[in-house]
Amino acid sequence: MTADAELDWRAPHPTDLHQTVGALRRGPRDPSFATAPDRSVWRTTRMPSGIATMRLSQRGTDEFRCEAWGPGAAEAATSAPELVGARDATDAFEPLLPRLADAHRRNPGMRVARSGRVFETLVPAVLEQKVITLQAHDSWRALLQRFGEPAPGPVPRTMRVAPSADGWRRIPSWEWHRAGVDPKRSRTIVALAPYAARIDEAASMTPADAFARLTHFTGVGAWTAAEVAQRALGDADAVSVGDYHLANFVGHALEGRDMTDDEMLAALEPWAGQRYRVIRLLGYSGARGKPRRGPRMEFVDHRGR
Repeated sequence: MTADAELDWRAPHPTDLHQTVGALRRGPRDPSFATAPDRSVWRTTRMPSGIATMRLSQRGTDEFRCEAWGPGAAEAATSAPELVGARDATDAFEPLLPRLADAHRRNPGMRVARSGRVFETLVPAVLEQKVITLQAHDSWRALLQRFGEPAPGPVPRTMRVAPSADGWRRIPSWEWHRAGVDPKRSRTIVALAPYAARIDEAASMTPADAFARLTHFTGVGAWTAAEVAQRALGDADAVSVGDYHLANFVGHALEGRDMTDDEMLAALEPWAGQRYRVIRLLGYSGARGKPRRGPRMEFVDHRGR
């Protein structure tokens, strides 16, 4: 099936497609994201001009191709280089520690993706607030399967496009409940939906101004704003302060001890401007963080309440 839009480009630096855009996937069964047997990545999105499906493929270390289908295909194809990390240069990055230097050397193509779709990224981030990730991914999948639109193009499996802002706003309360989303998170998404255009303006702002714009809205705190910045804005410095496990992971990876959020930020200060990159590299370094002997966040089935 001939694509509605195509773009070929050469990345300005070594880039690994899967390491870069894999951060956008919301679980292995995300209806908006798929990896085909030929290793191409398929992703649905909603551009200002309409919905689109993107097929991203890589040849060598820096040659890429995007094929896109749907009313928003042209915009989606144009956005592909930034999605795959074209703006994420690491020339000024100083690993400082042997563990980070080794991880950076072994993963030269790990870039920070930039989708540019802020509200689209904000909704699943809200769904992940204060619940275990598996539960949030289940809710995301259920909502897209019921209220999303069929993905255009020759998709490798059934895929869906997330609802529009108005579509999210119109989901009845009992359907949120059915998907396992508690009233606080569902009300937050419904309340944010009328301001989607203002939220999307954050894509053209500085990181500080984007953070201020996002956290201006009730229900969007530092953790949620950072999760959005890491995926929609390509912010290599965004730290998910308030994460249930992150401070202790960083603490044990860097100093072999538990840390509070403030201690984590102090420990990451030598890498100011690159802190999210450092956290990802610590993951690739084999750091395991704190041994899992303490309390864990429980799965709470809100459908039974």
